[in-house]
Amino acid sequence: MQEVSMLIVVLLILYTIIAVIDQISIQCGLYTPLFAAVITGALLGDLQTGLVIGATLQLMTLGVATYGGATVPDYLSGAIMGTTYAIISGQGAEYGIALAIPIGLLLTQMDILGRMSNSFFQHYADRCAERGDYKGVERANLLGILPWTLSRVIPVALGLCFGEAVVTSVNAIIPAWFMTGLKTAGAILPAMGMAILMRYLPIKKYYAYFIIGFVLIAYGGASFTVMAAALVGFALAAMHLARSKERVAVQADGSAAAHDDEEVEIDG
Repeated sequence: MQEVSMLIVVLLILYTIIAVIDQISIQCGLYTPLFAAVITGALLGDLQTGLVIGATLQLMTLGVATYGGATVPDYLSGAIMGTTYAIISGQGAEYGIALAIPIGLLLTQMDILGRMSNSFFQHYADRCAERGDYKGVERANLLGILPWTLSRVIPVALGLCFGEAVVTSVNAIIPAWFMTGLKTAGAILPAMGMAILMRYLPIKKYYAYFIIGFVLIAYGGASFTVMAAALVGFALAAMHLARSKERVAVQADGSAAAHDDEEVEIDG
């Protein structure tokens, strides 16, 4: 079983901090499970496993956001720990996916705790605002980053530091049939992620394009990749946009001509 060096643990903890700050600020995407799993896989020397786990988890998070302060699964931490466990155990990407999802669901409680702790700094900001202390308000907002960051860093640090021992004990305790079930569930989850994605897409309106993409991937074989299907979809989208603009232009010209006719009749 591969060991996780302390240097990699420190790098992943630093990445977690940066990702959390990105999540609550400019949102470049570093907080997404795709980035988290890929970077973890690259640091551990298994980029392919990171790509598979990250892409699968990313499908499950599309369209999911913390609207109104709602708590969502912490797939950032789940992706990091799931990818790490999958690589150091040698059980494959399905095993990592099956672990990342329950980890992300369990860590929603840490997200709630982080939000509750953050309220302390916000009340401090309110008191500073009443006194006209704008620097105190800025300081309170910056300090508010701490509970958000710690809510992710603490579980990731514990999971990475004791990862090998955890994986060894889990593999020793869990029976083979249950491990097979985890791998099977991990293999099914990409389909569920695709179903969640389709739920947010206007499939009923553009079902023809969906059928074209499905046929190209299903029957194109190894010679027709996902990138090729994406380029075909881009070309079809460009054609659809061009036709839409032409229809709008024709309708505008027709409306203008009708308006001119009306003016001529009125003048006559």
